[in-house]
Amino acid sequence: MTDSYISADGVQVRYRDSGGTGPAVLLLHGIGGSLELWSAQFIEANQGMRLIALDLPGHGLSDFGHHAFAPKTFAAFAWRVADALGLGRIHLAGNSMGGAICVQMRAQQPARVQTMLLAAAASLGRDCPMPFRLMTLPVLGTLMSRAGPMAVTQQIQALFGSSFVVTDEVRKTIERNVMRPGAQAAFLATLRQMTDLGGQRASLVADSHKALASAAVPVLMLHGRQDRVIPFAHSERAHKLAPGGRLQLVDDCGHTPQLERPAVFNAALRALVAEA
Repeated sequence: MTDSYISADGVQVRYRDSGGTGPAVLLLHGIGGSLELWSAQFIEANQGMRLIALDLPGHGLSDFGHHAFAPKTFAAFAWRVADALGLGRIHLAGNSMGGAICVQMRAQQPARVQTMLLAAAASLGRDCPMPFRLMTLPVLGTLMSRAGPMAVTQQIQALFGSSFVVTDEVRKTIERNVMRPGAQAAFLATLRQMTDLGGQRASLVADSHKALASAAVPVLMLHGRQDRVIPFAHSERAHKLAPGGRLQLVDDCGHTPQLERPAVFNAALRALVAEA
């Protein structure tokens, strides 16, 4: 399957589109990620849906954009991409920061969102790894986020549970994302929009909780029990806020259930979309 590019706000964005006439599902990755993290969803069993995965600005092979992005600005941008692709009502699925973006997309255009699958979503609680907090400091953050083999190793250790076998393809994708000139500066700028020394910003958590409380659509929070980045307790608490909220905890799974436990994730996504 080949990838394509589309322009929104003068920013060239790479995307992958399974095509077809089924329900449209927009797939949004986490900070520092790219659309390859959704590769396990582009399979024959999911061909009843039209899956569209993006490289968000500053990520993967998309342009960097003109300013630092946070979940709300990413959400507004994602809607402009959806408009450029001619999408009407859609289903949303997001991992980590992508989950936080999904919540804000629904808050911005509620009539267009049919369901949300939030996989280890960010901005549902303040807890986050200490290195993320320290990266918010002016000098130390620049040193800690410097591109190199150590940054690649640290990202792999954070993203995946201990039993996940990291393939050469996955490793090469992460290396490309980390080593791309300008990528770590974009990562750091977005991280600082979302995080302070206390953890994920309290204002973003409050915004997400408020948006979930008004989300009168089916919402599934799917979270790995062995997640080292965001505690599954965030999803345990937050799913109760959404009127149609449900929780699915996944054993033997880290921060990327769509890649680590694809059969579980894909079945959950198909069932959720079928509700609408």
